[in-house]
Amino acid sequence: MTVLVPLLVVAFGLLLLPLVNRDLHRQEDSVLTDRAAAVLPSVRTMLAADRRGRPKSEQNQQRKVINEALDAGVRLSSQDGDVLVAMGPQPTDPARLPTRAGGPVTVRGDGQAWRVLTVRIDGAAPGTLWLLAPVPATNPQLAAVRRRVLLIALLSAPVSGLIALAVAERGTAPLRRLSRRAAALDPGAGAAAFTHGRTGTVEVDELASALGLVLSRYDEQAARTAQALDTARSFSSAASHELRTPLMSMRTNLDVLAAHPDLPRAEHTEVVQELQQDHARLLELLTALHTLARGDLVEVSAFSSADLAELVDAEVAEAARRHPAATIHAELPGGLRVFGWESGLRIMLANLLGNAALHGHRPGEAAHIRLSLRAEDGWAVLTVDDRGPGIPAADRATVFQRFHRRHDSPGSGLGLTLVAQQAALHRGTVTIGDAPDGHGCRLTVRLPLPHVTGPADPLPPRRDWLSG
Repeated sequence: MTVLVPLLVVAFGLLLLPLVNRDLHRQEDSVLTDRAAAVLPSVRTMLAADRRGRPKSEQNQQRKVINEALDAGVRLSSQDGDVLVAMGPQPTDPARLPTRAGGPVTVRGDGQAWRVLTVRIDGAAPGTLWLLAPVPATNPQLAAVRRRVLLIALLSAPVSGLIALAVAERGTAPLRRLSRRAAALDPGAGAAAFTHGRTGTVEVDELASALGLVLSRYDEQAARTAQALDTARSFSSAASHELRTPLMSMRTNLDVLAAHPDLPRAEHTEVVQELQQDHARLLELLTALHTLARGDLVEVSAFSSADLAELVDAEVAEAARRHPAATIHAELPGGLRVFGWESGLRIMLANLLGNAALHGHRPGEAAHIRLSLRAEDGWAVLTVDDRGPGIPAADRATVFQRFHRRHDSPGSGLGLTLVAQQAALHRGTVTIGDAPDGHGCRLTVRLPLPHVTGPADPLPPRRDWLSG
């Protein structure tokens, strides 16, 4: 500002000088026009006297013209070219004077300049009158304007610098305070330690809001990273713990096959079958643990509107293919949409039907599964009934825990855990009861319809089914 303001003053001064010069010319031209009007009657008289040959009268009129013109140059010539008056400052070469009448013009010669007004006189005694006003090389009024412009520029430099410094100090004080607070912020404290009150400076308030938003997103990302690390650790711990037994069993069977290459065929077949069973159990455990970890780490961006009836119908067909001996009957509405994670809903339905197919029958009988889906008071209600031995009331709260299974169960102990995880992930519930006829078990899953829980916040607070 110290440099800019004086430059602006000088620039506008340079624009002002031509305007002042034009105004001065107008004043001079106005004076010439007034003088021409004043001397015109005498000039007409002088031209008439010259035409009639009256020299004495001509001399008298010549004096009047000179007196009325004062300090202006006067030149008068008749129509024949005779110069009747040539007084006052004017060019030594009369040929420089304009011959056409009109407004004042500038004539230069002999290193000088004049403003010249040419007047054509018509009538009985025609002629031409020139009035001339010298134009000084340095106009004192223009010089005064230049001095004042330079003076204002010199005075405005320190004044504008001080004003700009004061304004900048006041305007950037909130920014400096914000900078000091940001520099002293403890990274471990996160967004909760960063509080900002409005300063009245819009840019600083916007920057503080942006910093707060960045810190909040950093906290969210740090929490996600910590959760991912916990999930990875839990996955590794659970896998090493649960896979130890089948791995040891496989190692024992492999040692038996290596040590006894001539093992009888029946025993060899039995060992191979045990290896296949242990391998299937390993694969099932790893798949279930991986699926559980996906549920722990899923983000809201994976959720969308899904047709639950269509998903149930597809999973019923898949369960019938996997368990051909089971009988599955489904009662589904024409369409029932929920806001959810489609892959997670498939995981929940597959484990519900898989659990019913494996455990929902008595020895020597085929599994009979009845599935029903309906809308009820803003909820999608899914029930799965089987004809198995059921689950005692005392054990119903523990069957959803990780790796909980009966001693004779062929499963991984994670099927119902996955069902409970996905129900909670969709802000729903899963409960266990008795089948309607008293024989068997009923699992009821309730999921909110979109008008109950919208897409703004579909994820529950707890998402640590693997690491918790």
